[in-house]
Amino acid sequence: MSVLAAGRQGTPLLILESALYNAWLEQQPASTRNWLQACGFSGKGLQLLPAADGQLQQGLFVCDSLDDEFACGDLPAALPAGDYWLENIDDPAQMKRIAFAWGVGCYRFDRYRSNDKPLPCLYISDGDALREAQHLVIATRWVRDLVNTPAADMMPEHLAAAAETIAAEFGAHLRQVIGDDLLTHNFPMIHAVGRASASAPRLIDFSWGDPSLPKITLVGKGVCFDSGGLDIKPADAMRTMKKDMGGAAHVLGLAYLIMAERLPVRLRVLIPAVENAISGNSFRPGDVLNTRKGSTVEIDNTDAEGRLVLCDALTEAVGEQPELVIDFATLTGACRVALGTELPGFFTNQWQLASDLMQTGQSVTDPVWHLPLHEPYRDSLKSDIADLVNSVPGPFGGAITAALYLEHFVDNVPWVHFDVMAWNRRKLPGRPLGGEAMGIRAVFAYLQNRYQNV
Repeated sequence: MSVLAAGRQGTPLLILESALYNAWLEQQPASTRNWLQACGFSGKGLQLLPAADGQLQQGLFVCDSLDDEFACGDLPAALPAGDYWLENIDDPAQMKRIAFAWGVGCYRFDRYRSNDKPLPCLYISDGDALREAQHLVIATRWVRDLVNTPAADMMPEHLAAAAETIAAEFGAHLRQVIGDDLLTHNFPMIHAVGRASASAPRLIDFSWGDPSLPKITLVGKGVCFDSGGLDIKPADAMRTMKKDMGGAAHVLGLAYLIMAERLPVRLRVLIPAVENAISGNSFRPGDVLNTRKGSTVEIDNTDAEGRLVLCDALTEAVGEQPELVIDFATLTGACRVALGTELPGFFTNQWQLASDLMQTGQSVTDPVWHLPLHEPYRDSLKSDIADLVNSVPGPFGGAITAALYLEHFVDNVPWVHFDVMAWNRRKLPGRPLGGEAMGIRAVFAYLQNRYQNV
């Protein structure tokens, strides 16, 4: 059942910002004012207004600001099932924001249980606003569904199947390097991390768009389950590790947006997909491993595996000298300690890009925060027997040192690294508990601003 549709039918919805509510109320007939007073309506939230025959005549919703893209996120759950249309909203940008909030507010992860409760449908009169909102909703649902799916049904081969579905929809060319072929094609880190699993590790690689256009490459950490390896995680830390492929889910959602909106770029997506499992051939603390770049890495901790698979993929990404490389990863707990679970941190070697991303994220209610690639901390990555170590002992600056490790593999190519939670720990309007897209709308809006008129 569609929750967003084109046209105008059903029950009218009047959506107001709180600053306009009193002026609106003064213009209403006494019957409406008396009804609102009798209902104890305080001028915030949802109130249903009856017709003379007692049927639903109108829905009234008052929020703080319609600039907040999630302001109407709780509306679908609060309204009775049925069809609704926006009575007083003519601005396409506001229509798009309301439609997006409605669409993500209708989200359910019901793969493993039946749910017959009908959802309301919002009709949007502006075709462009509807199309853009639908694409944003679908991209968000892709991320949420992939992250929410248990690891038993989201191993590297399942993640590859999802990438194939998205690539096929837009005619993108996809290939995979699987299992021992990773060694043949010089992706030794992806192989080392994933070889202990019954599900073969792989590099998922697809491209889309005119090769003459600006090249944008997305890289996503696809650790489909992270036991921690031989440095095994405690049970409470392992409980949500199905989400450790959240970076891959994010780049697939972002790639969907880029292709659905036909952004004039040459897009490439690289996903190193592995399970960090334990068996007799697991990589060990103290091992020295080779990388695609040729640098050697001493393994300090096998639970710092995400940066290992990413470094091979990043080396491949920068080999084409793209205009921009963006990676997403559920990389460090340290970033969560610094910024909490709802604000993604990012690192970049481009100062102006950092400022632009933060401003753009605020404008689309998808905030992201710039963290420093503090050069003096690079000393902590030194090894006595290899070119660098994969993890720094101690609790300090872990997100920064992880980002500095990745930066070693991007040379001077413009690069952004997102360290995301990919998970809602509390329910917010339009954002249920569980898997969540964080930062992809900010990045997409930035890319639109930069490339839309190329």
